[in-house]
Amino acid sequence: MSIRVMLVDDQVLLRTGFRMVLAAQPDMEVVAEAGDGAEAIEILRSTAVDVVLMDVRMPRLDGVEATRRICAEPEPPKVLILTTFDLDEYAFSGLKAGASGFMLKDVPPGELLAAIRSVHSGDAVVAPSTTRRLLDRFSPMLPSRGTEPADKELTRLTEREREVMLLVAQGLSNGEIAARLVLSEATVKTHVGRILTKLGLRDRVQVVVLAYESGLVRAGGGPGAGPTAGR
Repeated sequence: MSIRVMLVDDQVLLRTGFRMVLAAQPDMEVVAEAGDGAEAIEILRSTAVDVVLMDVRMPRLDGVEATRRICAEPEPPKVLILTTFDLDEYAFSGLKAGASGFMLKDVPPGELLAAIRSVHSGDAVVAPSTTRRLLDRFSPMLPSRGTEPADKELTRLTEREREVMLLVAQGLSNGEIAARLVLSEATVKTHVGRILTKLGLRDRVQVVVLAYESGLVRAGGGPGAGPTAGR
């Protein structure tokens, strides 16, 4: 079954370029396009979509607010934020709104296709180390959810799960975490799955955001002063 993709961007030429790249893939099809967030939300009410490629700066309704509304729906599609280097703060806001990751608009086609397949499969891992660098830069500028609720959430984790969460937040892949903790990659994947379930998170990107908001990780990628730091 093909991955159903929606393109949301106010620039027709960009949508055309993305559509041509995706149309050449046997496992993908572009099922809808929209020129702004409001139109995207309207189309999603009647069109089944697996992955949304979402621009951030658009008329009427921007990509961040559109992502927030889409991700608040039951069983929403995955959202990949499309950004440029000078719009990183929008990408961070998009991650907090529920996006599964972000890509640069000039990303090589192969990386874009790999990202779409990744989030569709449920891994939702789009350059975690890049996500961490983004959070390092912009987390002090954006409102947090408050440390007390986050502290309570983190107490649900076992010692090993907190350890794995810290490494995920530092941008390590499952393989790298397995090597660091001398575990099998399958075991690490199991721990990550339990972390997502216990904390009610959709994917690893949200793990990173929560780790910053709770103080588990501070800007720079090291352990913070949160409730689990140093344990």
